[in-house]
Amino acid sequence: MTAQTSHVSEIWLIRHGETEWSLSGQHTGRTDIPLTEHGREQAAALRPILARTEFDHVFSSPLLRARTTCELAGLGERAQLEPRLLEWDYGVYEGRTTPEIRKAEPDWQIWTSPVENGEDLNAIQARARDLIQSLLVLEGRVALFAHAHILRVLAGCWIADSAAMGAHLVLGTASVSILGFDRENRAIRQWNASHG
Repeated sequence: MTAQTSHVSEIWLIRHGETEWSLSGQHTGRTDIPLTEHGREQAAALRPILARTEFDHVFSSPLLRARTTCELAGLGERAQLEPRLLEWDYGVYEGRTTPEIRKAEPDWQIWTSPVENGEDLNAIQARARDLIQSLLVLEGRVALFAHAHILRVLAGCWIADSAAMGAHLVLGTASVSILGFDRENRAIRQWNASHG
C-alpha cells in the first residue's frame, strides 16, 4: 500500500509594488525597471502581513521589481529565482499602453491577440501549467513574487486550466492573493488584498 502523497497546501501570489510603468499603464514585460518610492513603501508594508505566516518555499521572478518587493517584504534571503515567473513577453507591445496600441489595432487585447516577437496566450498558458505542476508536488505553503499578468494567468490555470480566465481577475500592485483547495477542488481563497 502506497503512502498518501502530500502536496502544496497554499500558493500565495504577491505582485510587485508600483513602478513608473504600472502607474502609466505601459505594458511592462521584460523591461527591468525599479520600484517607485511608493512601490518600495508598498513592498515594506507587506512585511508584517507575511511575517504572520510560515512559508515552506519562496520563489521570485528574476526581474528587479519582483526581487526588490520580495526583499522589502522580508523573504529575500529565502527566495529562489524562478524564470517561469517572468512577466508575459509583450514583444512589439512592450512599453506601450493599450490605448496607444488600439489607435493602430482597434480590437487589440493581450488575452486574444497575436503578440509579434513575444508570447501569445497559448505560450504563457503552457508556462503557467508547467510551473503549477512543479508546485503541486511541493509540501506546505509557497510564496510567489511576480507580476500582474503571469499571476492572473496562474490563477486562471489553477481554477479552470485556462489562462484566458485571467482576463477576469484584476490585480493591484503589492497585492496578496491565495490559491488553495476547497476539499479536493482547486480554489481561490483570497484575491487582490491590498495592504500598502
